Amino acid sequence: MVTRKTKYKLEFGDFQTPDDLAYQIVQTLKNLNINPQSVIEPTCGQGAFLLAAAAWFPGSPQFIGVDINRLHLDILQKKIITQAITYPIKTICASFFEIDWSKLLADLPEPILVLGNPPWVTSAALGKQQGANLPVKSNFQKRKGLDALTGKSNFDISEWMLIQHLEWLKRRTGIIAMLCKTAVARKVLVYAWKHDLPIQEARLYQIDSSKYFNAAVDACLFVLKIGDIIPSEKVQIRFVGNSHPNDGVGLRNETQPTNLTYSPSKTCHCFEHLCDQKPSNTIGYYDDRVIADMENYKQLQHLSGIDKNYIWRSGLKHDCAKIMELVKNGQGYQNGYGVTVSLEDTYLYPLLKSSDIANDHVLDCRKYLLVTQRYIGEETSYIQNNAPKTWNYLQNNAEALFNRKSSVYKKRLPFSIFGVGSYTFSPWKIAISGFYKKLNFKLVRPIGGKPVVFDDTVYFLPCWFEQEAQFITELLNSNFATLFLESMIFWSDKRPITIDVLKRLNIQALARELNREDEYIFYVKQRMNEGGNGLDNG
Repeated sequence: MVTRKTKYKLEFGDFQTPDDLAYQIVQTLKNLNINPQSVIEPTCGQGAFLLAAAAWFPGSPQFIGVDINRLHLDILQKKIITQAITYPIKTICASFFEIDWSKLLADLPEPILVLGNPPWVTSAALGKQQGANLPVKSNFQKRKGLDALTGKSNFDISEWMLIQHLEWLKRRTGIIAMLCKTAVARKVLVYAWKHDLPIQEARLYQIDSSKYFNAAVDACLFVLKIGDIIPSEKVQIRFVGNSHPNDGVGLRNETQPTNLTYSPSKTCHCFEHLCDQKPSNTIGYYDDRVIADMENYKQLQHLSGIDKNYIWRSGLKHDCAKIMELVKNGQGYQNGYGVTVSLEDTYLYPLLKSSDIANDHVLDCRKYLLVTQRYIGEETSYIQNNAPKTWNYLQNNAEALFNRKSSVYKKRLPFSIFGVGSYTFSPWKIAISGFYKKLNFKLVRPIGGKPVVFDDTVYFLPCWFEQEAQFITELLNSNFATLFLESMIFWSDKRPITIDVLKRLNIQALARELNREDEYIFYVKQRMNEGGNGLDNG
């Protein structure tokens, strides 16, 4: 049960940054020769970052903290008094989404340091909690068609905020230093690089989110230097555990070459710890996407391209598992509410989920899926004549289906589903789970004489002949395919394997690389000779 307190914490991202982590982070910024003239924390809470910044940057004339919670700001003011901080720290009680930032930032001296820990919650999670602490609704990611209505339009609130920070500073000189999900940092980098914003340097430092926030998520300190900031060729190393800058104990002063390139190229250095001087790896922007392994990608980029003969598809989207997914028993089919019903087999298909694909459980199925349409928008009233028991079952559960929350179902025919087309009913498929941390493509055969269907966390290629499916599976599981795809995959992401990554691999080019292009052409012609039945025509 979600309590009022938990709901508030989720909606407002009210997870305070520990003081020791804030000091380590600001110390890291100081070691990068960052010396701001203004410091602003847009969601400051109880002020851990502001107080750390006041200690490390005493020469900065401006410190500003903004938060929606007056109680947090009162606690911050008490800390300022008890810690005898003499630097002026201005606090403003306001919502991030309502304050006039352009007016607030207009007269601040540069460089401006924008730092903090914005909410890690997503727009979808806030929607479920009926939260209102959101930006004005807009398709800021520029999604098109169905993507704009379904899960792809979901976004992290911190992503939207970070993009606002970029917009604030794109004609200024400054630094953004934020704690956020690593996946969010990469999305913001794509935005900056795609829009040619003046990023002078980008860095990611891994943060132990489990230790500091009890959160099982890949997180980082995300640092962007923006504008005409010219970094020193040498870095002063002063990091020693959790030492306070005023302790004066145990500090070691060294000047060492960094061996890093600070040109405004579209790369980002990644570090495993806040105190590291040498990056563990470097990610880059190439072919309009973030690349995890630039070396392998550039060596194999001739495999990149769209293959119109083999198009990756997602499984079915229905958003009502308790009604649409059923388990076969001796008396009929049992739904998610434990109710057993008698249904015709006409619209029931064997269902495999992500865990089935990942665990090689593909020869039989645990569940069946009620597939009400053969293509998007198909009339569903035909079910009444073709399968009256199924129609009665749908009518008895019409309220649950009508109340599906996704806007994609609005103004659609009753019992509509998505992600369905001729490809759904291909007898042979090559499938992979989006959630699991391994590239392992599985050949999926018909079960009980019917084609297998998947949920929408599974991606697949439809095939119409067994030998064709075996051939394509061998290509996809080759070392060349693995290296190419892994160069674009970030395994720490919640769903590391995406359909966008899979579509980047041109299967004909892969067949050519493996000296098997003649076989590829043979199977494509075989599909063509089927008079359209073997074509993936959506």
